[in-house]
This record gives sequence, C-alpha cells and structure tokens, in this order.
Amino acid sequence: MFNEIFGLPAHPLIIHFAVVLTPLLACASVAYAVLSRWRPMLAWAVVLLSVGAPAAVFAAKESGESLKEASFTSADGTLGQRISTHESFANPLLLSAFGLGVAALLLVYATSPSRGSLGDRFGRPVTLVLSGVTVLLAVAVGYFVFQAGDSGARAVWGA
Repeated sequence: MFNEIFGLPAHPLIIHFAVVLTPLLACASVAYAVLSRWRPMLAWAVVLLSVGAPAAVFAAKESGESLKEASFTSADGTLGQRISTHESFANPLLLSAFGLGVAALLLVYATSPSRGSLGDRFGRPVTLVLSGVTVLLAVAVGYFVFQAGDSGARAVWGA
C-alpha cells in the first residue's frame, strides 16, 4: 500500500504531506495555546491538523520502510549510515506528532465552554497545564521533523 503511487516511489511523494502538515500543527497548536483570543478562529484548523499530521507522519514512516525494503536493503557504507540516521528519527517524530495531536485535541476540548458556561471546561489550571504540554510537544515535533527532513535530504543528496 505504501510502496508506489502511479508507478513512482510513494515515500518522496508522501513525505511532503508530513513536512507541511506537521509544522503547521506545531505552529497552530502553539498559537492556540498562547493566544486565547485567536482560539475561535484556530479551533477547527487545530482539530483537523491534529488528525491529519500524525496520519501523514505514519504514512511517511510506512512508505519509507517500504522504499528501504524495495531498494536499499543492501545499502552499506556512507549511504547505509545516512539511511539509518534518517530512519532513526521516524519513531520519535511519529510519537511526538501523535502526542501533540492528542494534547492539542484535549486543549481544544478543555477550552471550549460547556453548555451554560462561559469559562474553560475544566478550569484555568487544567488549561494552563495542557497549554504547557502542547507547547513542549510542539517544540519536540519541530526538532524531530527538522532532523528527519535534514537527514533524509543528506541521504538523498549526499551533503
């Protein structure tokens, strides 16, 4: 399923979704956490990105494993090391993107007022904790998406 798209290797095509959606999730989540007056405008974007970005990272990881199995199982030397380095960022990126997606969804839910209430659903302390966790996970996601992209580019272009 993750091997080819219209006869082309799927990984170089799929990674672009992860490379775009994951930083967008990080930025939108931080803005949602920090800028409370923007929350009504950002809520749906954060919800959609919280589902889409981890899915894109998962698809990129799976397509990368398929590409390695199909074309680079015998890669050794410098290329093998570069592929291994690139591959080492897949699981941390997936876990941090999934964690950020969950934290951002919880934050959106916690900050949406319940019926008959004007404030946060669970109170200000819970919102502050969720905001802090969201910002920390967004930083982790930013780090891992950069490292995965940089190491992938170095593997392909040999820089």
